[in-house]
Amino acid sequence: MNALDIFVLIVSIAAIALYGVWHTRNRRDLDSYLKGSDHTPWWVIGISVMATQASAITFLSTPGQGYLGGLSFLQVYFGVPVAMVIIALFFLPIFHKLHVYTAYEYLENRFDRKTRLFGAGLFLLQRGIGAGLTIYAPAIVLSTAFGWSLQATIVTCGLIATAYTVFGGTDAVTVTQKYQMAVIFLGMATAAGILLSKLPHGLTFVDAMGVAGGFQKLNAVNFSSSLHERYTFWSGLLGGTFLMLSYFGADQSQVQRYISGDSLRESRLGLMFNAVCKIPMQLSILMLGVMMFVFYQFERPPLFFDSAANQYLESHRADPVKGKQLTRYEIEFNQLHDKGKQHLEGWLAAKRRGDEGAATTEFVGAAMAQQEGEKIRLQAAEAVASDLTSSQEVKLQNASSPRKSVNATSADYVFITFILRELPHGAIGLLVAAFFAAALSSKAAELNALGTSTTIDFYRLLVKRDATDAECLKASKWFTAFWGVVAVFIALYAHLAENLIQAVNILGSIFYGVLLALFVVGFFIKRVGGTALFWAALIAQTLVCVLYFNLTISYLWYPLIGCVACVLLSLILQTILGSKSKAHGITVVDGKAVEVA
Repeated sequence: MNALDIFVLIVSIAAIALYGVWHTRNRRDLDSYLKGSDHTPWWVIGISVMATQASAITFLSTPGQGYLGGLSFLQVYFGVPVAMVIIALFFLPIFHKLHVYTAYEYLENRFDRKTRLFGAGLFLLQRGIGAGLTIYAPAIVLSTAFGWSLQATIVTCGLIATAYTVFGGTDAVTVTQKYQMAVIFLGMATAAGILLSKLPHGLTFVDAMGVAGGFQKLNAVNFSSSLHERYTFWSGLLGGTFLMLSYFGADQSQVQRYISGDSLRESRLGLMFNAVCKIPMQLSILMLGVMMFVFYQFERPPLFFDSAANQYLESHRADPVKGKQLTRYEIEFNQLHDKGKQHLEGWLAAKRRGDEGAATTEFVGAAMAQQEGEKIRLQAAEAVASDLTSSQEVKLQNASSPRKSVNATSADYVFITFILRELPHGAIGLLVAAFFAAALSSKAAELNALGTSTTIDFYRLLVKRDATDAECLKASKWFTAFWGVVAVFIALYAHLAENLIQAVNILGSIFYGVLLALFVVGFFIKRVGGTALFWAALIAQTLVCVLYFNLTISYLWYPLIGCVACVLLSLILQTILGSKSKAHGITVVDGKAVEVA
């Protein structure tokens, strides 16, 4: 990055954060601080919901996911429209009728206090860890790629988000998210335009799609019934629906975004905005990755996308043993890439002259060269990783930077590598600003929700039941700051084995199913009381954790497993307990919120 990039980055992020503080400078009462303005329009709600879900991980890691796996990752989001309709029909009416600050207040109204505390506790555990990941994820990539201090990147990002969230509350999050999303989409559109302009002269968009399709990058739907395949139509539609239902319907960071609407209609329209736009947005980001794959079939890619591996390669070139071996891998990889490029050029020529037989032969040759190249890349990565693990050198490095890892085909580094190698200065600063904007946007929403839930569900319930609104407002700010510090500490000591975008979804899958079940039972099963549900939830959550560490099925199935297990166990336990655990509160009958006698 040069001075222009740094200027664009600082101005973009500082202007948005300062605007959020200025715009909400008069928020002095608890209701406006926790729920925001009573006149938030539906489109702002929609953008806020989208921005909360689409963190920096989405924009950093998803293009790389498209580069490596094509469009198959899109299946994760097949359940979004279904989930949004269900939430709009059944969840929203109850939240609006009760005028709740948090979703978990409903659980005490419907069941009892321990069920409310269990639900809020699950949220705080999952989202507290998740808040750390939303800082760590972009920080590990950006710090490695730019040579920044990882610790300084984490602390800076965390403090900025914490500061304006503490000062402005929900409104600060909502009003800044629309500008943050504008920066994000401007940056992504800029990257897409430059990428398309850099495709080889004479390669049409149809030709590019032909290349991508030939390498199986456009296969968006897999109808396999195997539970072990991570992304299929069925895991996305069934498991994904439960994952999205729990995230958008039972996670306070999302609920707090759409209950700020001044009417049920505005909140529903905000959710329908996401039902319509979420899949096209993810498709666009994945297609950016697919087009990068096409680009790198004609432009020589690096042996390693992971900057840590590249640094190791450069620092050991002079080594007579390690350097010689790695240089040989690099030469073989480059030769195979050049061979594949020649075959693709032959494919294009044969295609244009109508020689289908020659075109097929040339494309098969290109595919084989690409596969052999990936094998070489994997061997090189294993050699570097093995040497780093066994050497005393890496132990010394780990003492100051324990989270540097080597993964030659890491999806997390593909997009940032393209940005640094191919984009002009100024555009680089804009893209980095987009990543930071996404990180701040989701981080602020999470901190806002964590502070709200801690204040309403624990402080006012257990610590000081007679607390005034002024005391709760002060406590909420302190708790928001507390969670900001916790998130920074989690980020400083985090280590991910998974690709970033997948790691976040896996974390949610472990906890979200049981959290969703608390609301499903509350809304639709009148006969179940709090005691039966509390113990069912505890058992079901334990079961999900045990299954996750012992099975190899797709993580998308765990929200469904957790939810179904909790619902069934609650019915069984309620039958055993009989009338000793009596249901009460508000539930759903024929799509309307009604009292339970």
